Amino acid sequence: MDEKNKAIDVEGEVVAETGSVKISEDVVATIAGLAATSVPGLAGMSGGMVSGLSEVFGRKSNTKGVKVDMTGDQVTVDISIIVEYGNPIVRVATAVQDAVKSAIETMAGLKVTAVNIRVEGVTFPQMLKDKEKPAKEAKEAKETKEVKEVKEEAPAEEAVE
Repeated sequence: MDEKNKAIDVEGEVVAETGSVKISEDVVATIAGLAATSVPGLAGMSGGMVSGLSEVFGRKSNTKGVKVDMTGDQVTVDISIIVEYGNPIVRVATAVQDAVKSAIETMAGLKVTAVNIRVEGVTFPQMLKDKEKPAKEAKEAKETKEVKEVKEEAPAEEAVE
């Protein structure tokens, strides 16, 4: 599509000769979240209560800690992050800004006016291991229980005389 044959209206909708394309804020937030989590030194995203509840019920949200504000073809992104201990916080935050801006502009064709980073915390390696440990133990316990149930359900072999 020619750049001169398209225009972006006030709602962020791309209007062309063949029709229009509307990119939702949720799509832009997902792009931002995935781009941010690809940055080395980032331990995770920090979301509110809703995203925390969704994780409890087994759903990982790619938009956790991401807020998007779109006006026309201009986007402002606010991201809350947690940095791994030992990494320079400003370097990680700047890398997140660059990755998010590049991903949104490349994938959605929108202009990113700002990527605001809020560092919510620092995670120590032991904290990451402790967080993963209960989930791993629960999975192993479930697998052990399933194996035990299968053994109990199996009919005992009868002795052949």
